[in-house]
Amino acid sequence: MPRRRPIYGLLAEFDDPQALIKAARRVHEEGYRRAEAYSPFAIDAVAEAMGFHKTRVPLVVLIGGLIGGFGGFFMLWYANVINWPWDIGGRPHNSWPMWIPITFELTVLCAGIAAVLGMLALNGLPTPYHPLFNVPSFQLASRDRFFICIQSRDKKFDRERTWEFLVSLRPVSVFEVPP
Repeated sequence: MPRRRPIYGLLAEFDDPQALIKAARRVHEEGYRRAEAYSPFAIDAVAEAMGFHKTRVPLVVLIGGLIGGFGGFFMLWYANVINWPWDIGGRPHNSWPMWIPITFELTVLCAGIAAVLGMLALNGLPTPYHPLFNVPSFQLASRDRFFICIQSRDKKFDRERTWEFLVSLRPVSVFEVPP
């Protein structure tokens, strides 16, 4: 029996956003979790249909903000209490109310940086190469076509059954995506 070449996944092409929403719902109901939908514009119903309402970006932003806040406060505490304690107007060295503006600004700065870097990392960006670029009709994803790709890493993925399932969704066409 000849060995089949590995693939990245199977890609179904649709010409209507409503068909994409229905297909996304069916893909999720069927139990596929390593699937992505592509469209020329944002369709919130697709993300909801595929179960993509969980993200870790808020946690990354919170951690970045906490690091910035604690880091800023520690920096000011160390500079004013340990490293260079000056007696200014009889105030105590650990006069934290005057450190609030800088602590707040470092909290916001680090949270903003964490948001950008976390979003890029969690989205896998930048991606100069993606296997879907090997499918010639995928360039229409930025114009007027809608796609769903089920990756071969999915636990439920079986080449023949997944192909038959995608064909049952009545797409314009189905493609094998080379790695």
